[in-house]
Amino acid sequence: MTPFAKYPAMTEANSTYQSRIRNFSIVAHIDHGKSTLADRLIAFTGGLTDREMSEQVLDNMDIEKERGITIKAQTVRLEYQAKDGQTYILNLMDTPGHVDFAYEVSRSLSACEGSILVVDASQGVEAQTLANVYQAIEHDHEIIPVLNKIDLPAAEPERVKEQIEEVIGLDASDAVVCSAKSGIGIEDVLEAIAMRLPPPAEADPNAPLKGMLVDAWYDTYMGVVVLFRIMEGTIKKGMRIRTMNTGASYTVDKVGVFKPKPTDVASMGPGEVGFFTASIKEVADAAVGDTITEDKRPTEKALAGFKPAQPVVFCGIFPVDAADFEDLRAAMGRLRLNDASFSYEMETSAALGFGFRCGFLGLLHLEIIQERLEREFDLDLITTAPSVVYTMNMRDGTTLHLHNPADMPDVMQIENIEEPWIKATIMTPDDYLGGILKLCQDRRGVQTGLSYVGARAMVEYELPLNEVVFDFYDRLKSVSKGYASFDYQSIGLKEGDLVKMSILVNGDPVDALSMLVHRSNAESRGRQMCERLKDLIPRHLFKIPVQAAIGGRIIARETIAAMRKDVTAKCYGGDASRKRKLLDKQKKGKKRMRQFGKVEIPQEAFIAALKMDDD
Repeated sequence: MTPFAKYPAMTEANSTYQSRIRNFSIVAHIDHGKSTLADRLIAFTGGLTDREMSEQVLDNMDIEKERGITIKAQTVRLEYQAKDGQTYILNLMDTPGHVDFAYEVSRSLSACEGSILVVDASQGVEAQTLANVYQAIEHDHEIIPVLNKIDLPAAEPERVKEQIEEVIGLDASDAVVCSAKSGIGIEDVLEAIAMRLPPPAEADPNAPLKGMLVDAWYDTYMGVVVLFRIMEGTIKKGMRIRTMNTGASYTVDKVGVFKPKPTDVASMGPGEVGFFTASIKEVADAAVGDTITEDKRPTEKALAGFKPAQPVVFCGIFPVDAADFEDLRAAMGRLRLNDASFSYEMETSAALGFGFRCGFLGLLHLEIIQERLEREFDLDLITTAPSVVYTMNMRDGTTLHLHNPADMPDVMQIENIEEPWIKATIMTPDDYLGGILKLCQDRRGVQTGLSYVGARAMVEYELPLNEVVFDFYDRLKSVSKGYASFDYQSIGLKEGDLVKMSILVNGDPVDALSMLVHRSNAESRGRQMCERLKDLIPRHLFKIPVQAAIGGRIIARETIAAMRKDVTAKCYGGDASRKRKLLDKQKKGKKRMRQFGKVEIPQEAFIAALKMDDD
């Protein structure tokens, strides 16, 4: 039975067109040449002229280009005439590679039928490659291995093919070899996409519209631009549509595709990937993974897999100058327009003044938001130590989710505390394995696996996320001289013996420096913080005790010596009791000063103390 016999309204031409569509994404570790390969594919198929081409065409933000990472998913439609004489429509989905954006990656992958696995022919398989290729396998993708950078002197294509087969379990005997930088083998890659990847499943263009929302961003002139893939039905300008999970309805203003320039089209049918605008005001109204359908003729069932964005890491962001608070509020509102996964609420701190408590998808997301606030809005910021979300099971049967350690309830009311754990995969040359195992053990890690591929070891550990958010990645790179690669995924909550550690300066708790730590690490962490603050807080006219405390018990203490005026300088000889009298008088004054004096902690001291784990 022909496909158009199954769907009476479907024409033979429509069926042929669907069979020539190829939706695919590129899976790769950071710096393995994913964006460069995308540029080459665009240039080869004539998407842009030589004059219009630039490096990393699909990366719009300066941060993406500087760091060599992809933050927002992008799509481009390429038209390629294959060696069989047919013209194929290739829809490339350029997805983020970092674990922070794993949900966005999963939605982009579910909008495709195949993936290109790009592996650096000199470096081989890395940890992040594994994480994303396993996601592609879970989505039943046809995967084409591509060995990039084969023109490098250190390239070993045969060794890397063996590694792909050993580590991932994919047949790499017919892997495509290319060099995206010099343009070698680009046509072979395009031919493999056209011939080896499957077309979308046949679907009726006259059925009720069913489309997946892949990503969305805010445009100053058009409002929210929605990137989507159609599973069934047709979308066209003027149609009234509805998002099934949020329930909001809109009228479509414009439908188009990226070639990579935005190009308007009259309508789009099953299997196609493109964008539409519908006067949507905020990105939060267009949730990634939502199902789009017709308002009057909705589809019966929404697409599976939708879940709202959940912040994983929290920290406080405060302006260095209190007068910049309103500018910071406006800047965060504008960033939120473009990034619905970033959340914030107002917070006040006795030490840092007015600011915001912000939620992020992970540490990279935190760094990107902070850098954008500083760069795009010209703000000087203080960021408090990042913390994760703890689950407090209370004695009265209620559950409390704690974002800020300063808000921890009375310990007598808490039954137990659960913290998020992750499964980490670390790939490293054998020489550095000892240092990495020690680092993971020090961070309360539980080893779950160790295997070898040639001279490279793959270690699997379960670790508390709290121990990773500070400086784990920096220490890992330091221990392995930059050769280790690290990737992780969440595995849920586990109960832990966690305590709140407060920092007291001159007897007063400093809320911005309080943190939740494991009881076994509390003393060393407290001593470290006290020693650092002793060097950072300037001396006053009286002694200042700096203490770390758990509840009412002091676990570490340092004393900042007083600035001393020599009151006996005017005594030339004479009776010793005269000098003693002057010293006693000074001592009483200092005691009174300490009782009523206020310790000013400079902003620089806060910034340095909160970054204490980065060096």
